[in-house]
Amino acid sequence: MELKYGSTSFDLDLPPERLAGVVAPSPIVVDESPVDIIEAALDGCSHFLSSVSPGDKVVIITSDITRYTGSEIYLPLLVERLNRLGVADSDIEILIALGIHRKQTEHEHQRILGSLYGRIPVVDHECDDPEQLAFVGTTSSGIRVDINRKAVEADHLILTGTIGFHYFAGFGGGRKSVLPGIASRESCMASHFSVLNPGEGSGKNPLATTGNLEGNPVHRAMVEGCAMAKPAFIVNTVLAPDKRIVAAFAGHWRDAHETGCRFYRERFAFPVAEKADLVVASCGGFPKDINLIQAHKAMEYAVQALRDDGVMILLAECRDGFGNGTFFTWFRHKTLEVFEAALRSHYEINGQTAYSVLQKALRFRIVLVSEFPAQQVEQMGMIPARTLDEAMECAAGMLPADWCCYLMPDAGSLLPVDDAE
Repeated sequence: MELKYGSTSFDLDLPPERLAGVVAPSPIVVDESPVDIIEAALDGCSHFLSSVSPGDKVVIITSDITRYTGSEIYLPLLVERLNRLGVADSDIEILIALGIHRKQTEHEHQRILGSLYGRIPVVDHECDDPEQLAFVGTTSSGIRVDINRKAVEADHLILTGTIGFHYFAGFGGGRKSVLPGIASRESCMASHFSVLNPGEGSGKNPLATTGNLEGNPVHRAMVEGCAMAKPAFIVNTVLAPDKRIVAAFAGHWRDAHETGCRFYRERFAFPVAEKADLVVASCGGFPKDINLIQAHKAMEYAVQALRDDGVMILLAECRDGFGNGTFFTWFRHKTLEVFEAALRSHYEINGQTAYSVLQKALRFRIVLVSEFPAQQVEQMGMIPARTLDEAMECAAGMLPADWCCYLMPDAGSLLPVDDAE
């Protein structure tokens, strides 16, 4: 089987008796083209579009380059609809929901906007510039919500993105375009801090987990923050592992998103009868393995198919390194107790992800195939390797004689679940 790694791939052939299964989605057959899928979704939210008038200022939020969404397809179609309603290009602006991520390059803007690049203004959100932020309210849990001023001052705010699993918000897409997408750093941090239970040493809230919205405190904070922005509507895609658009959901920012989440779980949760001794997981190649923060998603899903103290081989090139300058510094904390205490005293989103990595590194044995120096991989509690062959040799000494393995060629897209579910 070919397992992607950055812009290349590794081949792995296992004897049938070693293979517990390939965790991969069933082929999704769609008769419509991506354009037809988006057009149909936009047809279905004509009620929301009809509220837009000539001269209105429209801000469209879309994701950054780390989350491919099909934006180069749906943004031109959305703008075309707005043009038909009499909205001039000069009254439309595209806002990149960076959250606390780095700014985008011109080439990345071009890839995100497609044919709109150079025609419709595009700006990156800046989470640390108070002049670009406006206070919109406080959530029921006390989170102060400051978001991009352009979004607040627009006559119509349209959210776009893609729906997928998220390891503690339940699902991506929808409300995440606003919080954390265009929020202040402090608002981002506070919403993500909801992942922890109240009380020192009480750990992570069990409802803040992959694929769950019900009772999820992180989701609740994001929904409340999004409501304060008063979005006009959303357009969210669902992508197959090969990045084809297979569905789109447009309409009320909450209802359409929840419908899309149900659709996604039905197709991208993979039942497994029992867990394995070894999981070999690829993030799916670039840009899904662009950095370790993004690659962590694949790690999170892959461990759901792995026995305690089992071995995972994670293929994650990480050409952009960790994804944030502060991420690696959190690994100065070597125990979960000390790490959690540090998070509670000075919470950072990157620290939360680093904490989750360390949790897995202590519970399982993770061999990371990446571009990181070996010393950095070891400091994160993982075992370094440069190739899949090297990783398999390393894993061989840690596995029982009768080991079995799951292969996950796109581990960040498919969630293994107990087949009783």
